Amino acid sequence: MVPVVWHYANRQISEYKFKLSKAEQEMGTMEQNINRLEGQVSRYKAAADNAEKIEDELKAEKRKLQREVEEMEMTNNHLVKRLEKMKANRNALLSQQ
Repeated sequence: MVPVVWHYANRQISEYKFKLSKAEQEMGTMEQNINRLEGQVSRYKAAADNAEKIEDELKAEKRKLQREVEEMEMTNNHLVKRLEKMKANRNALLSQQ
């Protein structure tokens, strides 16, 4: 009877050793996946930070360009008015002659 119990115990020990080995392999695989995913998260975070920085720079550039356009429009309007005054003065002078 003792050999049967030993055989059963040895079989269970072998099964547990196999399950332990398999679990350790799975843990190793999972740790590798975690490391890979953490690397991806770091790269994606860096890319997102860089994209936000570029977005902020582009917004600032857009505001600057809008101000320049507004200034150019004001200058253009001023010059158009001066030109109209000069034409009116010229026409007035020509009509006096």
